[in-house]
Amino acid sequence: MAPVSLPYAHCESKLRALAGQAEGFGRLATGGLHGALYCVTTLADDGPGSLREACSKKEPLWIVFEISGEIKLKSFLPVSSYKTIDGRGQWIRITGMGLRLAQCEHVIICNLEFQEGRGHDVDAIQIKPNSKHIWIDRCSLKDYSDGLVDVTRGSTDVTISRCKFGYHDKTILIGANAAHCDDRNIRVTIHHCLFDGSRQRLPRVRFAKVHLYNNYTRYWAIYAVGASVDSEIYSQCNIYEAGRDCNVAFKYIPEKAGDKNAPTAGTIVSEGDLFLGGTQLSSGLQDGNVFHVPGIGSFPILKTRSMDRDTCCR
Repeated sequence: MAPVSLPYAHCESKLRALAGQAEGFGRLATGGLHGALYCVTTLADDGPGSLREACSKKEPLWIVFEISGEIKLKSFLPVSSYKTIDGRGQWIRITGMGLRLAQCEHVIICNLEFQEGRGHDVDAIQIKPNSKHIWIDRCSLKDYSDGLVDVTRGSTDVTISRCKFGYHDKTILIGANAAHCDDRNIRVTIHHCLFDGSRQRLPRVRFAKVHLYNNYTRYWAIYAVGASVDSEIYSQCNIYEAGRDCNVAFKYIPEKAGDKNAPTAGTIVSEGDLFLGGTQLSSGLQDGNVFHVPGIGSFPILKTRSMDRDTCCR
């Protein structure tokens, strides 16, 4: 493991305090809180001192960066359990491919950029299958061949916070497809994120329970939030601002679940949302109830009048 020589190495306890700041369904994620500090010293795709080497280790690690720059991945980078990838204090951009969180738990990803991933089924961050306790915080993601974040195939207890998603097509997918009924256990929180100029899937949800709050979503092209096959979406105190391409924020997409005989859409409950620029909810608004949000009183939710584009990502 590379030696630690960071300017903030003497503040390690403050560095690790990040692990206690998550909100929502991913709030229990500890990452590498109880592991050693690993310092990435090279921007190479692989080898000693690389991010790939750090993420492959079996033991818990808190991963920081001694250098700034672009890491061009030649293949997906698998992330093992109990890892924190902490880009604070440096500028780190991931290109080429993305991160894959498969059958792992307790992973925190903070302060990274993801851009220009190319290839079939290449996402910036794939969370599948059967991963849990994941927190993605303060990341910037755009321009991948497929999606930016996928949470599918039984993965659950995920929080995505203070991230910027921009100028992309299929942005966030939650729930793989209508045949994967096990995705009913998926729970995701998305808060204080900026969705700026992405076409759709902000997010698109199958089966899962998703809590959206204090996000600023604007200038989508097809729809903002898509609810399909038995999903439950609680949209609370978000701003939706339509552009010239499409003014319908919520779309209900019927699909036939693998264990049902007829197609069903999902349910969206909107509470305290602000709709700007002529935004309409949907022509086929679904009535119904959604899940109870655990611990909702333990974290602050801003009223929309207190929000703007900049405060969403703070």
